[in-house]
Amino acid sequence: MLSTEIKNKIQLLWDRLWAGGLSNPITAIDNISYLIFMKRLENFHPGLSDEFKWSKFNNLEGSELKSKIDSVFTFIQNDLSNDDEPFAIEMKNARFGISIPSLLEDVVKIIDDIFYLVEEEEKKDQHFQDILGDVYEYLLSATNEAGKNGQFRTPRHIIQMMSELVAPNIDNEETKICDVTSGSSGFLVGAYQYILKENSKMVTFDEENQLEKGLDGKKLTQKKNQQLKEDTFYGFDIDATMVRIGMMNMMMHGIKKPHVVNLNTLSSEYEDFFRRKFEREITLENIIDGKIKAKITVKRSKKISKTENNFWGMEEYSYILANPPFAAKVNSKSISTNLNRIYEINEGKIQSLQTELLFLERIVYMLKKNGRAAVIIPEGVLFNSGKAYKATREILLKDCDLEAVISLPSGVFNPYSGVKTSILLFTKKQFRSDKYHTRKVWFYGMDSDGYTLDNSRRKIKNDFPLPQTVKQYKTRDEKSHSQKDRKQKHFYVPVSEIEENGFELNYNLYKEFVFEETSYEEPAKLLKQVLKIEEELFLSLKQLEKEL
Repeated sequence: MLSTEIKNKIQLLWDRLWAGGLSNPITAIDNISYLIFMKRLENFHPGLSDEFKWSKFNNLEGSELKSKIDSVFTFIQNDLSNDDEPFAIEMKNARFGISIPSLLEDVVKIIDDIFYLVEEEEKKDQHFQDILGDVYEYLLSATNEAGKNGQFRTPRHIIQMMSELVAPNIDNEETKICDVTSGSSGFLVGAYQYILKENSKMVTFDEENQLEKGLDGKKLTQKKNQQLKEDTFYGFDIDATMVRIGMMNMMMHGIKKPHVVNLNTLSSEYEDFFRRKFEREITLENIIDGKIKAKITVKRSKKISKTENNFWGMEEYSYILANPPFAAKVNSKSISTNLNRIYEINEGKIQSLQTELLFLERIVYMLKKNGRAAVIIPEGVLFNSGKAYKATREILLKDCDLEAVISLPSGVFNPYSGVKTSILLFTKKQFRSDKYHTRKVWFYGMDSDGYTLDNSRRKIKNDFPLPQTVKQYKTRDEKSHSQKDRKQKHFYVPVSEIEENGFELNYNLYKEFVFEETSYEEPAKLLKQVLKIEEELFLSLKQLEKEL
């Protein structure tokens, strides 16, 4: 929890930027991210030249400070943009947007003040990285104002719950966790914090939602800690600015090397990215010897079967958490040829395709065998009778074990979208399967997420439904959930019944609602009571008239 003093400093930072002309929150936080990266540069590069060290130029003033910042910015773009500095790579085509020297001077001073306050909090036994992460989350909260066209931040408590439901781990050294539309990387941070919690000696509870929280990660070996912070988290986003913001969010939370790429995962850009990566590995294979060469050769042979059919980037990820954009349509000519299962593409005709369906198809493509996913989707995906919608649901039931459909309450994404949504939880079993790998689906209806469902989204006192949802999901097979008794909030439905209903996965279709009969008094008796009240009112008015 951030102190009031830190929050006030962050608000002061926003006030100065807005007054200085950076009124777009996304643009403002992008520029703040550049400066934070500059400030932290010397911590990660001990041999950094003094001329590029924040501690050597942060006290400069006016145009001299502006000139130095521009110089450091150019240094990052030209000299640091390599595989060891993913954030610097994404800065390569960026432009520094604070042009007023006096404004830049104020912003640098406020950033220094914030970091000083964070260090003071650290001395009180709080985790430095935890506080820095909270600082960036607080900064990001202002970007909610930019929510539009289906693009907005998923509420933090929903991300925490989904991370608990998926329960990612890094037991395997090749574990990769991905978000196909990563935005500010909230899901990747949520997965990181879940793994830290599972490997922490001291675990507490989040004050707002009562989910477990632990950030010391002391049970991790040095090797596993390095794997977690450098080789685990991957994201893709079509917006270059959001890529940088998302990477900084991860770094501020303690992830040293976030792997986020600026591309459209629905297009052939995704396959091209993996093809180029593979070609670089082959080039490396030709110039090195010994064990490393052998390792790359093995890696190459494993991919041959996929690359023969241009299936680049297929079955890459162990876990995927995502909230893809709703209600967006794309041109069929911009879509990867590997996404050909739910739409019949006519090469001579341009079609408009629903992105929420294509993202589900892509996620199934990207997941490793036995890889798990948690995806938020608009409820139309669950019941729309269109051919593409049915095909998407059939893929989920056949290629995957569709474990759960959790119906979220309407209003979770207020004030940016009133669309009713659900969470799908599934495990990939076999790509392009012709038989069902789902035997039954667990349905759960959430009446509340712990916050009011109007535009204010205020916390409801003593309402903590998220831990209960997680508990019910994790213990669903330990209880005797009758498939016939569907009066409760949760129940199973066999895949045979789902197939009979056109693959519909709508919670309300299968839920048995109980309506209590309300009895009223006889109409004649009610009329008599109304007449009596009318008579008493008339007498009262007469009495009042006499007194006037």
